[in-house]
Amino acid sequence: MTARTAFGWSRLAAAALCLVALVHRLAWGLSSQTIAGENFLAYLTIQSNIAFTVLATIAGVIALRHDEDPPWLTTARALILSWTITAGLAFALIVWQAGLRGIRIDVPWSDVVLHFVLPIWTILAWLFGPGRRAASWRVVPFVLVYPLVWGGFTMWRGAIVGWFPYYFLDLRQVSGFAEFAVTCAIALAIFAGVASGLVLLSRIRPTIRDADGRP
Repeated sequence: MTARTAFGWSRLAAAALCLVALVHRLAWGLSSQTIAGENFLAYLTIQSNIAFTVLATIAGVIALRHDEDPPWLTTARALILSWTITAGLAFALIVWQAGLRGIRIDVPWSDVVLHFVLPIWTILAWLFGPGRRAASWRVVPFVLVYPLVWGGFTMWRGAIVGWFPYYFLDLRQVSGFAEFAVTCAIALAIFAGVASGLVLLSRIRPTIRDADGRP
């Protein structure tokens, strides 16, 4: 078995693990009554990991059939990995802040997988996986489109249903608009920083090169 083939199977395994974790997180949330069924898909983490499951499946099949990833796949991976990695960082920050506020947060194994295990694996796969091209810096601004659209829709929906997936989006749970704005700005900066880091890593250590030796 070649390294590329093994990498393809690892992509499929990651997709399967992500799917199982998503199903468990839904079942756990419903049984513990921590979320309503209609709110499950409202989380950025859930949405981005659904996208990750689909992309990892496609990427796994491509790795099994081709020696190199097409350019569009590198771009798509950079986008989705930026979202899932940032979601993991944000979750860690939320758990930390909740502890400081004396708020208990139960973390099932599926949350550990979605927020920590899979993001760590994706960083390693991005750095060492065979057949990946260098990503374009143009990815960075496009990474911000999804959280901006998601945030706008979430604020609109939250005002109607009275529920927000993350406490810092709820003006009733923060000190005021200033804290809300600063927190959102920091979140967007983290998205951009993660995307920039992925692009930089892909250019420092590209796993394939063009015929003239350029990444």
